[in-house]
Amino acid sequence: MSLNYGMLSRHRAALMGLAMLFVMFFHVPMAKGELMYGVVRLGNIGVDMFLFLSGIGLWFSWTKSNSRSSLLAPRIKDFYRKRLLRIYPAWLLIACLYYIPEYLGTDLLGQFPQAADWQSVKSPNLFHLIANILVGWSFWRVDDGAFWFIPSIMMMYVFAPFYMQLIRRHPVYRWLPVVAMVWATMVQYMPPIHDAVGHIEIFWSRIPIFLIGINCGELVRREQSIEPSAIWLLLITFVLSLWMCIEFENHWRGHFPLFLERMVYIPLSISIMFLSSGILSHLRIFDFSRPLAFIGGISLEIYLVHAQFVLRYLTPLKLGYCLTVLLLMVISIPLAWLLKRLTDKLCFR
Repeated sequence: MSLNYGMLSRHRAALMGLAMLFVMFFHVPMAKGELMYGVVRLGNIGVDMFLFLSGIGLWFSWTKSNSRSSLLAPRIKDFYRKRLLRIYPAWLLIACLYYIPEYLGTDLLGQFPQAADWQSVKSPNLFHLIANILVGWSFWRVDDGAFWFIPSIMMMYVFAPFYMQLIRRHPVYRWLPVVAMVWATMVQYMPPIHDAVGHIEIFWSRIPIFLIGINCGELVRREQSIEPSAIWLLLITFVLSLWMCIEFENHWRGHFPLFLERMVYIPLSISIMFLSSGILSHLRIFDFSRPLAFIGGISLEIYLVHAQFVLRYLTPLKLGYCLTVLLLMVISIPLAWLLKRLTDKLCFR
């Protein structure tokens, strides 16, 4: 199997689709002790795959805008405008549909009334409600995990242009992902830091993979070749990290800080993406890349609707894992497609 970095770009949409499927599989509850429990729990790496691929895409966008303008301010403005138009329309609509009913003490369909102290958690007043709709404020304040990825990726987009400009001028700063790993460790184990920002550990531990994706952007853009013997390194990395993560989930969950497993997600997700893109490049019988690319094209919208607006109502039915997954996909994918069509029209895209 011949490999090069360019495959990550050619199959980027398909890999995002695969990442989204992993996340959906992960969110469907499965009892511990089931045969596939450890593997299903690893669907969490879909987040890391998406962040890595997002970093690559940002590098492509940044270098393209750099060729058009030598001034930093216009390029940053254009960068933020594109990111805003991609995320914000769908986010604002979904955030209103989720946070406003919750502020009123229920859910969108009125089936899950909140406890007596519901209003003191996510939206204790109108200011917090508006802040939640605009920027997912309750994630930063009280670790509201309902849509944690949206405020996290927004924040990463904020500092991404400055990081990309920094590594263009001073390549030595490509080592900053290592510093980010040290910081994630400090957040877990240093009491003053943990007390201040430990509640958003899920954000800190995902920064390294995002920065690594940006670092790889230039190699992908140049379609840098990878020597054939690297396949063995990828396979070894995949097997060892997969083994380690399955052990974490099956036997050690609850006995270790979560950031530790997320550090192992980094080599696991990168090796999966390289191996998957290699497989997609050599498929002849059936091209799986097309349906995966379709899912990847609406991955943001699927993320927004599948857990809080579909799975929330499927889980109480106790239909079993496989049937729940099937129904989750059958319902969420068309809803996500409609959401994207709606927001595209609203934004004249």
